[in-house]
Amino acid sequence: MTPTLKRIKKELLNWPRQTINEKQLSDRERQLIDFIYSETKRKNVNNITRTNAYLDFYKRFPEIHWAFLGHMVSRNGGWNMTDLKGSLLSKLLSEEEQEQFFSFLERGNWLIFQDIYPQLLLYEESIKRNTNLFYLLSLFNISFFMEVIWNYFYQVKDEYLLAIALIINEQNYLEERVIQNSYYQTTVLKTLEFKLQELLELNQILFPYTDGIKVEIIGQTIQQFGSLRERILLGKRLYEILFHEENYPYIYKWAIQKPHTASRKDLWPHVFNDINESTPGVPYQRRIKNCHIKPNSPKLYSPILKYAWDHVEQTEAEIADWYSDWQVIHYLKKDDQLTNGDIYNEYCKTLERIEIAILAKEAFLP
Repeated sequence: MTPTLKRIKKELLNWPRQTINEKQLSDRERQLIDFIYSETKRKNVNNITRTNAYLDFYKRFPEIHWAFLGHMVSRNGGWNMTDLKGSLLSKLLSEEEQEQFFSFLERGNWLIFQDIYPQLLLYEESIKRNTNLFYLLSLFNISFFMEVIWNYFYQVKDEYLLAIALIINEQNYLEERVIQNSYYQTTVLKTLEFKLQELLELNQILFPYTDGIKVEIIGQTIQQFGSLRERILLGKRLYEILFHEENYPYIYKWAIQKPHTASRKDLWPHVFNDINESTPGVPYQRRIKNCHIKPNSPKLYSPILKYAWDHVEQTEAEIADWYSDWQVIHYLKKDDQLTNGDIYNEYCKTLERIEIAILAKEAFLP
């Protein structure tokens, strides 16, 4: 074990942490807490506001790598939400199933933001005041694990370690609140449709980039979405791809030049349109070949978020600290294996497989 991990382990063994007596807080501390709660709520309205907030924060504090990773993954979350109302998945899923999938995606997106954004704002205020304020994290129900990590980062500025720790925190935070939630287990995670998504490899995270002429994509496909370990390892691979010196400048350039609408038109305007070009009532015909639309065929419909889904008022997050075992720090180790982000052909084949699934379903309709 490295000296860094030994030091973090030592701090984690002080769990459970001491509670803060809120009556002893100063007026300035109370004002800060109220501001953070207010600001988090203001920007936790929908996928667009969250995704933009991550990028805005990253522009101010580029040392917080997770903020850019969170922005790019949140873009994918938005695309997944609008896919449910687009040309393809709307033909495979009933309206009830679309609602259930959206609820699953939106709850996860909302939960992550209300957990991570107070951490980011406390870091921002710590920098402004030149004072470590992470002792206040417990008042936002942030895991003890992250309090240890933020304290370490404030001293050492290990950008990689903080990013991976936030990935670990994020996925553990979701585990009981969403992945193991009985409602989502029944309606989403154990349904034929979710297994179909895994079969069709729809669980793809795409990072677009531009060389100034055309938009390309790199990314990863997640297998076994229900596995906490696999989701953490996926996050680590995505981090390696995103911040690789050959990828980062071009992905960042694309992100700041392309406002997020949650339509896949943002990603590939040659394949997707946020206006439905299809003729109502006409049976679906294959229109995709080699990631291009066939001549004289309509583009795939991919609506922007505000035309696909209304805002959702979320119930308060369940209060519980996921941390219990210091062994989780082993995920913080750097992996020597190089990550291949090639996903272009795989994504093209996925779109074509979905078209085949639509035709097969329509062939069996009475």
